[in-house]
Amino acid sequence: MLDKSPRPNAVNVPNDLAAHWMPFTANRAFKKAPRMLAGAKGMHYITTDGRNIIDAAAGMWCTNAGHGRERISEAIARQAAALDYAPPFQFGIPQAFELAGRVADLAPAGLDHVFFCNSGSEAVDTALKIALAYHQISGQGSRTRLIGRERGYHGVGFGGTSVGGIVNNRRLFGTLLAGVDHLSHTYDREKQAFTKGEPEYGAHFAEELERLVNLHGANTIAAVIVEPMAGSTGVIPPPKGYLKRLREITQRHGILLIFDEVITGFGRLGFAFAAERYGVLPDMITFAKGVTNGAAPMGGVVVRDTIHNAFMNGPEHVIELAHGYTYSAHPLACAAGLATLEIYREEKLFERARALEPKFIDAVMSLRNEPNVLDIRTVGLTAGIDLAARPDQIGKRGFDGLNSAFFDHDLMLRIAGDTLALTPPLIVSEDQIGEIVEKVARVIRAVA
Repeated sequence: MLDKSPRPNAVNVPNDLAAHWMPFTANRAFKKAPRMLAGAKGMHYITTDGRNIIDAAAGMWCTNAGHGRERISEAIARQAAALDYAPPFQFGIPQAFELAGRVADLAPAGLDHVFFCNSGSEAVDTALKIALAYHQISGQGSRTRLIGRERGYHGVGFGGTSVGGIVNNRRLFGTLLAGVDHLSHTYDREKQAFTKGEPEYGAHFAEELERLVNLHGANTIAAVIVEPMAGSTGVIPPPKGYLKRLREITQRHGILLIFDEVITGFGRLGFAFAAERYGVLPDMITFAKGVTNGAAPMGGVVVRDTIHNAFMNGPEHVIELAHGYTYSAHPLACAAGLATLEIYREEKLFERARALEPKFIDAVMSLRNEPNVLDIRTVGLTAGIDLAARPDQIGKRGFDGLNSAFFDHDLMLRIAGDTLALTPPLIVSEDQIGEIVEKVARVIRAVA
């Protein structure tokens, strides 16, 4: 029966905050002191009260080319006028094939096929399903186990949450997928603190995979998924040699290796993909965020030829992979993606990020003597600053830092517990790096 009880008071003002249940947000605290945005341009957001907030977070790791890029917005508008929607099942649009080719050209050689979806979470679940299906059609149906890593973040689908290793993202959702295990994370503060770039210590953490192989049997393991740089947990660069060692172990045991590059893709570490930076060829790469500069939802998986081609057998009229989304390769997202990749190419933003990295790292490392700073980790145009937790209030210092940055210092940054994360757009100038670091110093002192 329908509920006939009286409804709460109707929302009668346009900016009433009650109805919106916000994602990954402390809703009650937010609605007492909202951090509201009304516009954005270049390196800045504009608040509803007219303040310019320097963006040290690239939105959410996605606006790598900065905000308000007219080429992107105009491309979306033209596409909306010409073709607003087309079904992606059994029909296609030219822009989807063009964008797939452009993404494949940026990926390492051998990763030549792109499956589109709408987010990083969908990209991860897509990659995991492709891995399971590949082993099924290859006559290795016993390979059903998936391996993630502690402190890993792979989105919020059931697959991504299962292989993810951030405890608070998992604890409310029961057992999730069966047959999942996790590698140890690669962070050891005692031996890696204040490292610039990839730490020398820690390649041996990859050997944990051998233990899991011995525990479960290689013939039960379908895939290992890792972020080349663990981002959402607070920026953990891989130890030197770790990813290559992981690749060697997976190849020896016939296990697929998936790089989750939703954050690291499209220039964050100075290359189109982190796989290129580290000289490692995985079997699949997931991407999202930067592919459209955040202007439209899009994600995808770049897949090796050997995996794609294994599906291309049987009668030609039969669907090879029973997977996809209503909005896969959406026309507006494809238009945004093509315009975004043109900006990256013409402005050489990946190369720019690579050139700026040493200056960014030195600037951020100047914060090491500020109060309560326990460690700083940097790689590419990315940094994580660990602050000491307040007694019995884990995460409160970081949360206060978020508010202090926004309300008192006109700065947007990201937090992961008591870690402050800096991930500015790739258009950031040296002067703006200095401004960001100076404001972060004030924030750290304000929450001391």
